[in-house]
Amino acid sequence: MTVTMTLRIPDEVDPSIRAGAKASGMSVNAYVVLAARRQATLDAARQLAALGAGDDLAGEGDSL
Repeated sequence: MTVTMTLRIPDEVDPSIRAGAKASGMSVNAYVVLAARRQATLDAARQLAALGAGDDLAGEGDSL
């Protein structure tokens, strides 16, 4: 299933998103989806860490 969202990106952020997507060889959509997935994963990891499960995640990807 795919959901369509409309995002309002500030004018000053647009160039860096487009440049990042181009440098990564990705579409802007894929780049933004990847960024959202990474953030959602970090948010979930922080919630686990707050419950005392953070030690199990040590050394796995981005830092908490």
